[in-house]
Amino acid sequence: MFAPLVSVCAVAVLLGPASAIWPAPKSYTKGSSVLFLHQNLQITYNGEPVRWLLCPAHGPDPDRDRNIFLTSQQLTYTYGYTPRGPTSKEMVQAAVSRALGSIFDDKFVPWMLLNRGGLKNFEPDVYKGQKWLNTLQIVQTRPDKSSAFKPLADEVDESYSLKIGTDGDIKLTAVSSIGILRGLETFTQLFFQHSSGTFWYTPFAPVAIEDAPKFPHRGVMLDTARHWFPVADIKRTIDAMAWNKLNRLHIHITDSQSWPLEIPAIPELAQKGAYSPAQIYTTADLEEIQRYGMYHGVEVYLEIDMPGHIGSVGESHPELIVAYDAQPYYWYCAQPPCGAFKLNNTGVDTFLDTLGDDLFPRLAPYSAYFHTGGDELNANDSMLDEGIRSNRSEVLQPLLQKFVDAQHKRVRKAGLTPLTWEEIPLDWNVTIGKDTVVQTWLGGPSVKKLTKMGHKIIDSNYNFWYLDCGRGQWLNFANGAAFETFYPFNDWCGPTKSWRLIYSHDPTAGLSPAEAKLVLGGEVAVWTETIDSQTLDGIIWPRASAAGEVLWSGRTDAAGQNRSMIEAQPRLVEMRERMVARGIRAAAITQQWCSMADNNNGTACQHVVF
Repeated sequence: MFAPLVSVCAVAVLLGPASAIWPAPKSYTKGSSVLFLHQNLQITYNGEPVRWLLCPAHGPDPDRDRNIFLTSQQLTYTYGYTPRGPTSKEMVQAAVSRALGSIFDDKFVPWMLLNRGGLKNFEPDVYKGQKWLNTLQIVQTRPDKSSAFKPLADEVDESYSLKIGTDGDIKLTAVSSIGILRGLETFTQLFFQHSSGTFWYTPFAPVAIEDAPKFPHRGVMLDTARHWFPVADIKRTIDAMAWNKLNRLHIHITDSQSWPLEIPAIPELAQKGAYSPAQIYTTADLEEIQRYGMYHGVEVYLEIDMPGHIGSVGESHPELIVAYDAQPYYWYCAQPPCGAFKLNNTGVDTFLDTLGDDLFPRLAPYSAYFHTGGDELNANDSMLDEGIRSNRSEVLQPLLQKFVDAQHKRVRKAGLTPLTWEEIPLDWNVTIGKDTVVQTWLGGPSVKKLTKMGHKIIDSNYNFWYLDCGRGQWLNFANGAAFETFYPFNDWCGPTKSWRLIYSHDPTAGLSPAEAKLVLGGEVAVWTETIDSQTLDGIIWPRASAAGEVLWSGRTDAAGQNRSMIEAQPRLVEMRERMVARGIRAAAITQQWCSMADNNNGTACQHVVF
């Protein structure tokens, strides 16, 4: 059924586009036969095709009921199919629709990946010797667990196997429906549109891919408090995440700058804390985002940062907040307008009880996590708190321990697992549960310290994975001493993190095997002081793709060697072009000449040291 395979390395230069599977699969071999794809591809899911009842009778009908059961195994390509519920079959049906829709709709003719005029030699002759893909057999080997669509890290098996035979038969096998989603995304990357406009083909048959992720948590963190983003922007980000096999969208949804989240039990929070009535995520918006993520295999989870970074609550509940918009701001917080919960105020507990009772039941159906924040709490805030009047750690630590214990208890009671930023256990010496996941961002020895303590961690090292860095200061400086001191007005975390620097980071570097097992994965961070809807895509993509390959494929290849940017760049260029074709305004990573020279084998723009 499957013809002999040719090593991927042996054909890359000969074929031009490298069949840029991104992120790199664990095992990938391909040939050089051309197969065409049409919209009448016969698709099955765990069974044989059966007929549809177009006009089923009303009322009990054993024959109809049996037919409905059988048709749950049949899939047809339906453009723009929207799932009707979170079932395995619906997830797969929608993923098939997206995959084939992208192939047939995106008009991806790869002229930009070939030498000038090279397309005519790369494209197959559509008038003779056509061989067609006939069947796509999708096999899910086990039923999905109840947690499959809102899993904790390591609760869902995302592995898959994809084979395309020269006889026109395709088989995609996975343990879970999420693995099928990942395999279908890979499937899309094997196809191009012919310049004639009416043919779609792969020149790489036969294909055999075996794949599975290295890390179970592969994410993007998006700040929606400093700048607000329309729901369409967030859904588009989820789209691109799914294409890159990223699986967690962490929305830092509130901060001292704004509270854009509707809480029906406390409506004044968004009414007074949002930038405008038009910049509020309603309960319907939130559910739409969560469901959209679920159907794409991207788990959406929220962060309400506290006890610092919560000043916007002061717009509606000033009695709960200390140091809101206090000046000079740098005595009380990292950036204005400051604001923290009063750590010795029982009203805060009452407020958080109400908030949790309203919000958590709406999150739990779609996520296993809730992020409780905890970063950058400034002890000086409590100097202004009439219930404390101290910035001494021996006074504040017990209060913070009590605060964290209470909030994490609320989270667990709702069936969610708490996350926290690294300062809570490291800087404040707060004891947290072993189930709590710690997100690190300060780099240096943080990961080593936390894993040595036995904590599970998510790595967001700002030296590598902060996508907002290098954009310059957002503060202004008066002429004179301030101007001279801060010139040329660089931001705190510059320079810009290029895809190459992002690609170089290994979250487990320097860890023992036991410590490395506690690293669940990582997230690139998108803090939005100088990022809004107009610039979002180009700042995230394709740099987040580079982190995506580190987290899916690992920083080293099967031989234990660091993955080379020379090998990676042609694949990333192709992935970027595919994202652009699918509506993402992704930034360029090299000049076009480099992509078109030498059949895009990555060496044309290589720097050589003599």
